[in-house]
Amino acid sequence: MNYKIVRLNTAAKKEIEHSVLIIYTGGTLGMAYDASGALVPFNFGQILEKVPNLTNMNISITVISFPEPIDSSNINLQHWVDMAYIIYENYDTYDGFVVLHGTDTMAYSASMLSFMLQGLNKPVIFTGAQLPISEMRSDARENLMTSLEIAISKSDGKPIVPEVCIFFNHMLLRGNRSKKVQSVHFDAFESENYPPLAESGIIIDYNYPAIRTFEPGKQLKYMNQLNNQVVVLKLFPGITKKVIESFIKIKGLKGIVLETYGSGNSPSEPWFLKLMERAVATGLIIFNVSQCNGGRVIQGRYQTSRDLKRIGVLSGGDITTEAAITKLMFLLANETLESEIKRKLITPMAGEMSDLSN
Repeated sequence: MNYKIVRLNTAAKKEIEHSVLIIYTGGTLGMAYDASGALVPFNFGQILEKVPNLTNMNISITVISFPEPIDSSNINLQHWVDMAYIIYENYDTYDGFVVLHGTDTMAYSASMLSFMLQGLNKPVIFTGAQLPISEMRSDARENLMTSLEIAISKSDGKPIVPEVCIFFNHMLLRGNRSKKVQSVHFDAFESENYPPLAESGIIIDYNYPAIRTFEPGKQLKYMNQLNNQVVVLKLFPGITKKVIESFIKIKGLKGIVLETYGSGNSPSEPWFLKLMERAVATGLIIFNVSQCNGGRVIQGRYQTSRDLKRIGVLSGGDITTEAAITKLMFLLANETLESEIKRKLITPMAGEMSDLSN
C-alpha cells in the first residue's frame, strides 16, 4: 500500500525528547475546507499552521496516511490488519502511537487492535473529532494535542498508559470498553462498565489503578488472522422464527453475538430455545451480550437466561457488543479447538471484560 508519509519536528530549536507516530485513516479530524468550500483531506504538512501549540511539545511527529482517507463506516478487516502492521513495524522507533479515525466505528477498531497487538507495552491512542480541524469551534485540536501528550507520557521511564485507548472530549477510555453514544455532541464516547483511565483539565489526571500494568520484557506479537463469518443478532419484541432461522442458516457462519435484554434475558418460547439449542449443537458459538450500555449478562439470574446457559450459550458478562464481535472474529481465526475459543471468549484477554470467575 502506498502510504503518504510526513515528518515534522515540533522543536526545531531544541533537542527532541519524544517521538510519536500518527496514523491517519480518515475521519472528520483530518478534513478541511478547500477554496470552493468543499471538505477535502487535510494536508498534514501544514498541521503546525492549524495547531501552532504543537511547537511547545518538543517532539518529532511522523504522519502515515492511508492512500485514500476512509469513511469509518467503510472500515473492514484489511484496514485493521494495516493499522496493526504499521504499529508493529514501527514499534521500536516511537514512544507512542496516535490513530486518527472516524468516530462511527472507532470503538470497533480500538477493540480489535487490543486483541491483535498482544504484548503491547506502549500507548496506542485513537482519537477523532466531531468537527473538522479547520472549523473555529472544532474539538480536533484539543483531542489531538492531548492524545499526543498521553502518547509520550511516562513515569519512571515507563509509559503511563501501555494499552489501546480512545481519547475524546477530555476523557481517556479503555478502547475495548468504549462505545459511541452521541452523534451531535462532543462527548461522543462512554465506558459504562469501566472507569475512565484519565481526565484532562488543567492537568491530565490519571486513574492509575484502572490502567493496565506495564510488563517489562514483554514482546509485541502481531496477530493478523481474522475471521468475519459472524453476525450480531439483536433481539426485539415480536422477532419471528423465520428471522432467527435465517441467521443460523447462513452458509459458513461460525459465531453469533446475541444481543439480549437486560442481564441476558431472551424469549422463553419453545421455538426460540430449540433454534438456539440446534445452533449450538451444530457448532455455532453463541455469545450473549446485553443491549444495555451498562450492567452485565448474568445467565441464570432469571429463568429465560437460565435456559440459555443450559443450552450452551456463553455469557459475555459486561463486554460491549463492539468488543464481543471483534474478539469473536479474532479467536475464530487464531484458535482451532472449539473448546479453546469458548474458554477464551469468557476470559479477559485485554481488559475487555471483568473476570467472570470472580
